Amino acid sequence: MNLLKKLFACALIAGLAACGKPGEKFNNTDLTGLDYAQDFSLTDHNGKARTLKDFRGKLVVMFFGYTQCPDVCPTTMVEMANVMQKMGPQADKVQVLFVTIDPERDTQALMAAYVPNFDPRFLGLYGDAAATAKVAKDFKVYYQKVDGKTPTSYTMDHTAGSYVFDTEGRLRLFLRHGQGAEPIVHDLKLLLK
Repeated sequence: MNLLKKLFACALIAGLAACGKPGEKFNNTDLTGLDYAQDFSLTDHNGKARTLKDFRGKLVVMFFGYTQCPDVCPTTMVEMANVMQKMGPQADKVQVLFVTIDPERDTQALMAAYVPNFDPRFLGLYGDAAATAKVAKDFKVYYQKVDGKTPTSYTMDHTAGSYVFDTEGRLRLFLRHGQGAEPIVHDLKLLLK
């Protein structure tokens, strides 16, 4: 009987130790269980109406930016392209969405030329001013137009991170801008387990 108790205790300890592996923790902000950023209704750069449900079965990484952005947006898109490379075959289970916060300039044609340059699997999403304002509010994304020297040379201040949804369409993570590909790859692979 003592041997049976010892074996049970060893199995219990081993099981608990496996649950608490330090490598199993997310690198980014865990948003699991929060009740915002639940859906959107936008058009992709191919002209197709899209909602979050269209991407069920894949992880969705959603970034809000604009094509004229001089720094944060292109570096985020390059970072996500690197993530996709490092994910290997698992990259097919990830959908990156670039949502414009500049519907005045970011037309379907411009989005179709810009977004797939980083990775052909990436999709650009856009809407009119009202749809953009709604999705930004629903996702708690800040954006504001900053006047330039001419009416068309303005910039946009905006939230610089990305949201991640799991394969069931549930909000799970907020990715910090500029952290490099490795921490993101780690977190996405955890979500795919």
